Amino acid sequence: MSTQISPIISVAELQSLLQTKEEVLIFDVSNGKEAKENYEKKHLKNALFVDINSQLANIKENLAEGGRHPLPEIKDFAKVLGQLGISPATHVVVYDDKNGANAAARFWWMLKAVNHNKVQVLDGGLANAEKNNFPIDNEVVISKSVSDYPVEKWVLPQVTIETIDKVKEQNDYVIVDVREESRYSGLTEPIDLIAGHIPGAINIPFVNNLDENGLFLEKEKLQQVYNKVLDAVKPENVIIHCGSGVTACHTILAMHYAGFEFPNLYVGSWSEWSRNNKEMVLKH
Repeated sequence: MSTQISPIISVAELQSLLQTKEEVLIFDVSNGKEAKENYEKKHLKNALFVDINSQLANIKENLAEGGRHPLPEIKDFAKVLGQLGISPATHVVVYDDKNGANAAARFWWMLKAVNHNKVQVLDGGLANAEKNNFPIDNEVVISKSVSDYPVEKWVLPQVTIETIDKVKEQNDYVIVDVREESRYSGLTEPIDLIAGHIPGAINIPFVNNLDENGLFLEKEKLQQVYNKVLDAVKPENVIIHCGSGVTACHTILAMHYAGFEFPNLYVGSWSEWSRNNKEMVLKH
């Protein structure tokens, strides 16, 4: 039986881990138009780059089909993990340039969803690593491929757009929208076509998971954030979403770190919902 490790690792803990004989791979999962170029200029020493669009998603031509970052087919993800050099024994540490709120938490969720035990998100991401004198360089690291990862299905709970449509205003469910309050309220929408939120969803912005330094809150404080809204429903009736199923994983990470059971991820999120002629709360 494997020992569960913390989903979050500090810079000091990572430095200590790298002094052991354990096989450790570090991945830069930063996102954005210039993510690859930024990686080539500066990244944690020995870190490999992972592209969320081509390696962690299967984006359709019509974004109404799964939203902006639908999950890849499991066989394709198994192949990607093998190409990245990840086997079930590998200790994986992921980071990004957004304190884990970008694609690092999504990669963490996907690895947990194939039953990979040893995966952690670097607290504070790239900026905190630099601040704490972790070695930084610009040498592009090439992965050493291994066999496709042995997995047949996703094992963490998910819901579809059909489920959301069915339970969105039921009192025994909680749907949490982790986007910024201005996007949830319909005041602004910088990415998707329509501003607003799913009827019945409540707003707990992902930034509530972090302190003023961009580090995850202590477990007790995270419990205070989520206890008040999650205590009234069964864990299997908690659904987390965001814009495209990426930032939602930051909140799932925070909840898991705080000791909550894994909630459901609605991968399609607002980017799928808002493109399918569904009922929407557009401004309030």
